[in-house]
Amino acid sequence: MELFILIVIAIGILLYRNYRGENVTKFITEQITTAYDKFAPYSFKIVREKTKELGQEYSVRQYTIQVAVISIFTAVVTWLYFYNLIVSIVYVIIVIMFIPYLAYLRCKRVYSEFIFEQVQVYTTNTIMEFATTQSFVKSLEGVMNSGVLEDPVKKDVAHMISLAYQNGAIDESLDYMSELYPYYIVKNMHQLFLQITKEGAQNSYDSLENMQTDIDMLVESVYRDRIERATFHKSFLQFGVMLYVMVMLVQYLLGNESYILLLEKVYVQLLLHAVIIGNSYFLLKGEKYYNENVGAE
Repeated sequence: MELFILIVIAIGILLYRNYRGENVTKFITEQITTAYDKFAPYSFKIVREKTKELGQEYSVRQYTIQVAVISIFTAVVTWLYFYNLIVSIVYVIIVIMFIPYLAYLRCKRVYSEFIFEQVQVYTTNTIMEFATTQSFVKSLEGVMNSGVLEDPVKKDVAHMISLAYQNGAIDESLDYMSELYPYYIVKNMHQLFLQITKEGAQNSYDSLENMQTDIDMLVESVYRDRIERATFHKSFLQFGVMLYVMVMLVQYLLGNESYILLLEKVYVQLLLHAVIIGNSYFLLKGEKYYNENVGAE
């Protein structure tokens, strides 16, 4: 263990001597960012880029604080479980490896919220434009030129318009958009417009008004769900942390010396590892649930 610590110190000294004209922390951060950008999944690059555009991406300082807090918490908890420095270091390294996955989940949530807002803007404004133009394609053109849409939804609407002019019908355009954005408000609106266009449905104004009301109710429920999710997430994390520190209660009941003697038994250590891994899996699943399916119907 002393050798490991000496190696870490030596690496730090070498980095400082070789890059003393630069900020060592900045250098390390840039190298990690470059490596991750090279090997990160394509889906993560997309959602992260959009998160940056929206101004909701964490700064280097925020990521550094996140890594430090999680690493320190992991080191303290695993030390209280095993009183073994090597085991604590291994767990800290494993936890740090999951930081990019947590970043991906967060960016995915931000991206999902953005897409839902864009879908809501698309459906609402298309209905409003149709009330004036009485043409689905002209409505799409009005929405696209109004500047209320952003990519990728804006590009997809432009592709819908080109498909409609190319085919002389809106069927393929509607199928294209419904497949990309499988929200029921999108599918219902498309079905209604298809019915109006092909069958000349009567009382279309009332039907569109009802559709607009459905969209407003959905948006209200989604935003209410976001608030409830945030509250649940906070309570969930507090509960997860309490599960980790239950070992302190066990040590209090048994006594520290008796607990350390128990650690000499292999099955006790395996049980403690199972507790940590199981609780970590529980927390990770909770994070996944909180960050996924935002705006889903």
